[in-house]
Amino acid sequence: MNINDLKDGDLLFMSDSSEMSLNIQKSTGKFSHVAIYFSPYIFHASFKYGVVKQSLCDFFSEEKRIVFVYRYSLINLKKVKAEAEKYLGLPYNYSFLPDDKGFYCSEYIATILPIFETIPMQFGDKKNEISVYWNKYFKALGVPAPLGKPGTNPGQLAASKKLIPCGALEWEALP
Repeated sequence: MNINDLKDGDLLFMSDSSEMSLNIQKSTGKFSHVAIYFSPYIFHASFKYGVVKQSLCDFFSEEKRIVFVYRYSLINLKKVKAEAEKYLGLPYNYSFLPDDKGFYCSEYIATILPIFETIPMQFGDKKNEISVYWNKYFKALGVPAPLGKPGTNPGQLAASKKLIPCGALEWEALP
């Protein structure tokens, strides 16, 4: 699908080649980030910026991303957009703790579109319950990994039977 096929309320699930993205995927599945589209912006909790609305052009110019679009057919667009806007400016939740200030990406989406269940968080890889990457990450933050705490992740949200997969998004920068 191309950019003109996007509809308000579409969820954009993505991955890229950053170290964090690759480690999220190793722990939770195919996707490492999720955002919601309300023309002409995407709203998301960004590791770099916190909770923001960002133009697609700006977002895609930052890094090469693989993006898949999903739809929730029963979405109340007005209500969800108001919720998305309500949290703009909050910080990123680096600790992934459920009671920490701000949001990580899937936590933000699950809050503004409350159709998803929480699951026990996981930070392992094929060898360890908590991977070397995540051990270093949480040690640098000075907090224990929230292993088993209630949370969400992009792969889990994308697997919801409530969502309709629409396909890969083909992105070409506008002239």
